[in-house]
Amino acid sequence: MAKIDAAVFSRYRDARLKQVQPGTVIRELGLLRSIFEMARREWGYTALQNPIAGLRKPKAPEGRERRLRPGELQALIEACSTVGGSWLLHGFQLAIETGLRRGELLGIRWQHVNFDAAVLHVPFTKTDKARTIPLTDRAAEILTERKATSASDAEYAFPVSANAFRLAWERCKRRAERAGCIGIKELRFHDLRHEAVSRFFEKGLNTAEVASISGHRDLRTLFRYTHLKPEDLVTKLRNSKVLAA
Repeated sequence: MAKIDAAVFSRYRDARLKQVQPGTVIRELGLLRSIFEMARREWGYTALQNPIAGLRKPKAPEGRERRLRPGELQALIEACSTVGGSWLLHGFQLAIETGLRRGELLGIRWQHVNFDAAVLHVPFTKTDKARTIPLTDRAAEILTERKATSASDAEYAFPVSANAFRLAWERCKRRAERAGCIGIKELRFHDLRHEAVSRFFEKGLNTAEVASISGHRDLRTLFRYTHLKPEDLVTKLRNSKVLAA
């Protein structure tokens, strides 16, 4: 490890940028940097230099600003409704109501749903920090519908694999596009998280309240996921009663 210098990783960075997106390269360099730091701080190699510490990182990509456009919600509902069992339709709608990631959605166990208190416990998250989120009336209805269609001994609300869900979602978008919904193809399922977080803010929730639901620990990341509609802000400003100084 002591013989590896920054030039090695500089060549690696440039080669990887021809294969993958800058965000992927940034994460990979971060992992490699952590390896050297682990060796220095915990393995006793205190004299070891970290060759990645001063390495120039690729420019981070701009955060996506994709939200549902007029007509897309209804088009997706109609397309998802053709999938047997309604699990894709319910998953799509629940993502908008809760802001859950796909992995968190597929990890919902019935034992974690409290219908009486209208809350959902999310034990496995991207940040490894469990959270309990409130359920909107519509979210509670969706889960009630899922429960009614699930087997009596079912453990999961959505008993499908991540790959099966992804493939069904892509087919759903193609059906919506063939039905005349132009531009829906580039919508990602994760964009529904952007949509949900933005809707939380539009409903009047403050930053701390939204973060407790979405699970964001870095407020800068939270704001990157938040894209409020300018026309809604105009309405809010015009309706606000601000006294002139």
